[in-house]
Amino acid sequence: MNDFKTEKFLKKQRKPLRCIGWREWVSFPALGIDRIKAKVDTGARTSALHAFSLEPFKEGNQEKIRFAIHPLQNNVTEVVTCVADVIDKRFITDSGGHREERYVIQTQIVLASRSWPIEITLTERDSMLFRMLLGRSAIRKRYLVNPARSFIKTKMK
Repeated sequence: MNDFKTEKFLKKQRKPLRCIGWREWVSFPALGIDRIKAKVDTGARTSALHAFSLEPFKEGNQEKIRFAIHPLQNNVTEVVTCVADVIDKRFITDSGGHREERYVIQTQIVLASRSWPIEITLTERDSMLFRMLLGRSAIRKRYLVNPARSFIKTKMK
């Protein structure tokens, strides 16, 4: 966007957008995840949670998925088991150009005392440095990202 379009867009906003850093602590109360460090990835459209032991199942007519995560970096002893409704299955191309079909869930995210629903894809990539990637769709019209800062809205725990 050129400066004029950016200025026009920002004037249309009801409230000024808050700023977040390139990484922030988030939580997913409905999944039982009290805290997980998220890399804010504006290059990714959809958010991704690095999950393992994915077990799809049906409950009535609703497709669900049970999965586990290690919410903290460099800690494989803490495991959180989650259950969520599957809202879709999509082919996602990662930053390395690899294409895979992923389960998509929707859940509430909490960031800096604000909560809203986001879509998250699940993928078995436990070796990744960040267990959570917060994509641009999740923060659209809510936050601006300052790539020079970390943990602007959330204290490191």
